[in-house]
Formats: sequence, structure tokens, C-alpha cells
Amino acid sequence: MIGICFALATAQAQRGWEAGFWLGASHYFGDLNTNYDLGLPGAAGGLLARFNFNDRICFKLSGNYGTVAGDDSRSKNVYENARNLSFQSTVIDGTAQFEFNFLPYRHGSKDEFFTPYLFAGLSAVYFNPKAELDGVLYELRPLGTEGQFKGEEYYTVNGGLAYGLGIKVDLNYEWSVNIELSGRRLFTDYLDDVSTVYPDKSDLLRNRGDIAAALSDRSLIIPGTNEGQLSEEGRQRGNANNKDSYYFLGIGLVYYFGDLKCPEYEDRRRKRK
Repeated sequence: MIGICFALATAQAQRGWEAGFWLGASHYFGDLNTNYDLGLPGAAGGLLARFNFNDRICFKLSGNYGTVAGDDSRSKNVYENARNLSFQSTVIDGTAQFEFNFLPYRHGSKDEFFTPYLFAGLSAVYFNPKAELDGVLYELRPLGTEGQFKGEEYYTVNGGLAYGLGIKVDLNYEWSVNIELSGRRLFTDYLDDVSTVYPDKSDLLRNRGDIAAALSDRSLIIPGTNEGQLSEEGRQRGNANNKDSYYFLGIGLVYYFGDLKCPEYEDRRRKRK
């Protein structure tokens, strides 16, 4: 009986559920960070649950939190520097992804205890861009900074493609460490509230007020030119063809509890530790 239980448990060792948490950093790329500046990281973390179908294929669900920010004053591009926009936002996403292990991976194995992996999936994302003016932080969406009519503002819940890579390493039979770099390529270009062109400033003042007009156009005179500020109606404010994205880099601690266990086998395994 003990032998049968042991054989069944070994056969199922690559299957079952894991659950855990991760902590790390988040970072944004988009209209207010086109040169891949890594100088504004945010704190991030999340919870995860993973089902191992076998030693190669897994399905993971996760809930993730991070803070992201962008600032034109950090740009080396003359136009972007003169545009002078900035934002910050919380991002919260729920993600479903499939993972592929490059190497066979079995919990508790002395030989197959680690693997690099790739993954892809989909995310539902909440965001809410804000910007500071005279020491006060304002939500940007309700201000219609690109001339959106009331009731036609962009949604703060959107979707995105999830993708990335990582490595899993067993600490012992139950616990493992996961190190992961994951990206979210959003279906929206408004994570940073910047996408299209400058609106008519007089219309914005009339319909949305002084704060909206001030946060829509914070542009400076371009150094070394005869140009004034950038905020001529219809002039490019962002690039709607390039959707925004953000990334998480984190380290997670994961507990494995999903294999088939017999009481006799459990006693024998614990004695061996």
C-alpha cells in the first residue's frame, strides 16, 4: 500500500496548484517616456495562483499592483522637454497567462528543481492618471485635457497583452522562488493622459475651467528657436499609434500544495527531511 501511494505521488509530482506572493518594482513606457528612461521606478507587488498541468505547461492567475510615472523634464528630446507634461498613476491588474518551462520542472526533484520559463496572456487593467499643479494633485481624466467632451472621456479600465520571462527555483519540496520580468502592452494610449493633439484652449477653458487648461498645456518656449509655446490647436501632443505599456520586475515566494498525498507517504517524506 505504501509503495502504491509513493508511486502515485511521484507520478503526480509535477501537477497541482501553487500559490504565493511577489514584491518588486514597476515602470512605465509611453508618450512621457520614449527614451526608455529607468529613473522613475515605482513599488509593486501581487498575489498569484498557478496550476501545473505537467512539468512543462502551467496556467497562472495573478492580481498585481504598482505605481508608475513619467516626466518630460527628464527627456533628452528638445520637443518633449519643452512639452513639459508629467503624470503619475496607480495600476491594478488581473492577469491570466500560460507558461512554458524550458526545462522539465518537478517540485522536490534533485535533478529537475529549476527552469527558465516564458509566458503570455491577457490582463484587465485599472489606472487613473494624475498630475500636480501648485502642490495639488489632480485627476486628469475628468479634465478632458485633449478636448474630450463630457461623458466621452477614456475609460480607466482597459485591457492589455501580458508577456515576459522568469526563472523558478525550488528551495525545498513545498517552497520555491520565482524571479519574473513581465510586461503589459495596453490597448489604450491614455495611461499617461497623453495621446493625440492639443485642443482649442478657449473651448477647454469654457467647458472645463482653468485647471483643465493649465494641465493640458504646460509647454515652454523651445530653446534656440523663435517658436512660442507648443499649444497651437491641432498640434501634436502625443502619438496615438504607440500604445502605452508598463513592466513589473519581481521576486516571489510560492508554496506548492497540489500533489496527491497519502498519510503514510507524508510521514515517510517528513522523516527524510
